[in-house]
Amino acid sequence: MSSPLENFLSLLLLCAIINCSMAAPGSDYDAFVKCFSAGAGDASKIVFAPQNPNFTSVLDDYARNPRFKTPQTPKPSFIVTPLTISQIQKTVVCAKKLRLLLKIRSGGHDYEGISYVSNVPFVILDLFNFRTVNVSIQDGTAWVQSGATLGELYYRIWEKSKVHGFPGGVGATVGVGGHISGGGYGNLMRKYGLSVDHVVDAQIMDVNGRLLDRKAMGEDLFWAINGGGGASFGVVVAYKIKLVPVPPVVSVFKVSRTIEENATDIVFRWQFIADKVDENLFIRLLVGSATKTGAKVESDKTVKVRFVGQFLGNAKQLMSVMKSQFPELQLKKEDVLEMSWIQSVLFWDNKNGSSETTLLDRKSKADNSFKRKSDYLKSPIPKQGLSGLFKLIIQLGKAGMAINAYGGQMAKIPATATPFPHRAGNIFKIQYFVNWKEPGPEADKKYVDQTRALYRYMTPFVSKNPREAYLNYRDLDIGISSNGKNAYNEGKVYGLKYFKDNFDRLVKVKTAVDPENFFRNEQSIPPLKSNKWELTEYDHDEDEEEWYD
Repeated sequence: MSSPLENFLSLLLLCAIINCSMAAPGSDYDAFVKCFSAGAGDASKIVFAPQNPNFTSVLDDYARNPRFKTPQTPKPSFIVTPLTISQIQKTVVCAKKLRLLLKIRSGGHDYEGISYVSNVPFVILDLFNFRTVNVSIQDGTAWVQSGATLGELYYRIWEKSKVHGFPGGVGATVGVGGHISGGGYGNLMRKYGLSVDHVVDAQIMDVNGRLLDRKAMGEDLFWAINGGGGASFGVVVAYKIKLVPVPPVVSVFKVSRTIEENATDIVFRWQFIADKVDENLFIRLLVGSATKTGAKVESDKTVKVRFVGQFLGNAKQLMSVMKSQFPELQLKKEDVLEMSWIQSVLFWDNKNGSSETTLLDRKSKADNSFKRKSDYLKSPIPKQGLSGLFKLIIQLGKAGMAINAYGGQMAKIPATATPFPHRAGNIFKIQYFVNWKEPGPEADKKYVDQTRALYRYMTPFVSKNPREAYLNYRDLDIGISSNGKNAYNEGKVYGLKYFKDNFDRLVKVKTAVDPENFFRNEQSIPPLKSNKWELTEYDHDEDEEEWYD
């Protein structure tokens, strides 16, 4: 029995073989340009068809996963790179008029390539030119456009103030639009919560081509685009965010422990206190296989757990907290680095000691293909379970886990405050990861299967009914929608995992603002009823909708 993802990938391959998404001259491209030029000016400099010599570079510059940059990957009919609000408006109006599937991309970090890949003909609206950041320290806010990167946002805040920051992710090249609209997760979350907990206004282009702010869109739509995935509801052009205070000095550390160095016992103990320690402390665990120290052969493996931490205070304060609350790690003062908040941003992005201007570099240096999955842990894993997990990681070879501590503000904000529901009751959020360089479908399957093996192993230990997942760690394994007559039922499969009880409220908002389901993708929020845009149905049984659960 084929899985939803395998069906999806088969359709992608078929689409590539028949070249179904490449617009021939005189088809979608010409019709769009004619429509667009009637009200938005010359399209030649911002609309790129496959015949354009710059098409590939425009497409690939913001396609962050090489897994979806192969010659076989279906390409868009064309890419629109607007420079003005009116050009975004005209793109939406013309795409709707011509019945084109419009994919919206801000940074290209979508783990499954949903913003720039599809199994049916599509076009891309790429917002990389919309990257203005206006910071007002006077009222502690900033307007940031969706195409800006997190690195650009952090840098512009630092330019104006050394004691202000923003609780966002650690990847400097991540696009603001997708990051915030999916929740926004980072190392300040225990102190300040998520990015969406600090959004005070927004601008969105709706299905009718209207630019709406918070007052004009209403509180329901404003709520939905703050964690429910903006691309389901319109084109989010910008967010107005509230800045947070950060101390002049923060302290960071990175220490490793192997199985031989008591890693199993340390991780076991950490589970009982991770969500209860001082909210100024954030620790991420990176778990993966490594060659044993002093091993005579590379195949002699162990598991190494890296504890990467940040404390909003100086080293003396951090050491006091660690000695009283997590002495098992045996952190030493020489393990700790004191630095400014902006330098800690570079530390987390693996650029420790680099110039702050490095954050303005929009190009991602990563050249590995990758797969990610996510889970939530609500009760400690027994020591025997941890031992089995570590054995499996050694056996698999490349796959590993990133484990992020919860608690603090994450336990205090109601699950219904934003569409992001994963708040109180969680010890950890878990990301399963694997990276590889080998090309080809065989390598892809081999390494993707490694993350699935970890995911299966963890089934008895993680959240259930539903097995929860994080939208910004997009995972097509947990369900796919064909956006046809069964869109609601298909959407509910992944929607309950991403949004729990907030899913039906998101559906109601979608039905109100986009009842014909123009803004759609493989995991978008469906309206209650619409088959106007019905696409190819996926041929899978109902039983498969709970695949891996």
